[in-house]
Amino acid sequence: MLQGLIAKLAVQHDLNDAEMLQLLTSTDSETNKLLAAAADKQRRAVYGDAVYIRGLIEFTNYCKNNCYYCGIRAGNCHVERYRLTKEEILACCAEGYALDFRTFVLQGGEDPYFTDERMCDIIRSMRAQHPDCAITLSIGEKERASYQAYFDAGANRYLLRHETALDEHYGMLHPASMSLANRKRCLFDLKEIGYQVGSGFMVGSPWQRPENILADIRFLQELQPDMIGIGPYITHAQTPFADKPSGTAEQTLRVLSMLRLLFPYALLPSTTALGTIAPNGRELGLQAGGNVVMPNLSPVSVRKKYELYANKICTGEEAAQCIVCLKARVEAAGYRVVVDRGDVKR
Repeated sequence: MLQGLIAKLAVQHDLNDAEMLQLLTSTDSETNKLLAAAADKQRRAVYGDAVYIRGLIEFTNYCKNNCYYCGIRAGNCHVERYRLTKEEILACCAEGYALDFRTFVLQGGEDPYFTDERMCDIIRSMRAQHPDCAITLSIGEKERASYQAYFDAGANRYLLRHETALDEHYGMLHPASMSLANRKRCLFDLKEIGYQVGSGFMVGSPWQRPENILADIRFLQELQPDMIGIGPYITHAQTPFADKPSGTAEQTLRVLSMLRLLFPYALLPSTTALGTIAPNGRELGLQAGGNVVMPNLSPVSVRKKYELYANKICTGEEAAQCIVCLKARVEAAGYRVVVDRGDVKR
């Protein structure tokens, strides 16, 4: 029965709600294997065995928001806060370029210090230093004019997870000052401006039901993003959700494979969170349909300070050591790291 649904999903790239829920809720141990095999076949048809690397630069862990699940939330007084200077960011990029990175991801909390003027100056400097590279931003909710300014300065891509597509659930995960409507507004503004847009959600977040994941999928079908980032929810002790269970690698891998079949063209990261919750999680993510990994280019001195969730991996290795190790692990999983911007193939 489920094998037939997987075959149908692989051909039609969609299922009705009841069929989708059957796959999401199945406890059959073979389901993940069948989904992963179908997803791998689909990714190879579009992207071959290529794995794209993104150089992640976590440039500030200050954040004005108090999202209940996040370790760098404003209300966490145990965080040692930091900001990288423009010169430090450019040094990370230079090191990354020498290691064959052709996409850089500037990720940070929603830090008011980094005004549009400061961000545009950083982006223009990155663009001048590396004109052949893609610049991705992941700095949260902004006004449309800000997104336009970053784009005009040279940014190409923007990552902004919607986290959950139902208002009620969104309100359980975020303070009243934040809204799903505004998050969606941001995503559609970014698309209209011309960014390659990434969205996504946590798997196994508190109070998440299969119907929530179904709603996430339907929203993504409406948005049609270029990139979809999912990972298991991982509990952090210094949040209101300290006693909530984390998500599982099994469910995350299942959803990842379904997303590959639903969105054959999408860039799907095999996330650090997946590698954190399972020792070979990133390799399993690649074998389940993922085709992007995001090694950390941040200075080693600050990596442990950017702790969105507990026990985050890759907080101690130098970038050069990390990429050598990562290439070996990718090859052992049956793929190859390529020197490429890794633009979406539609």
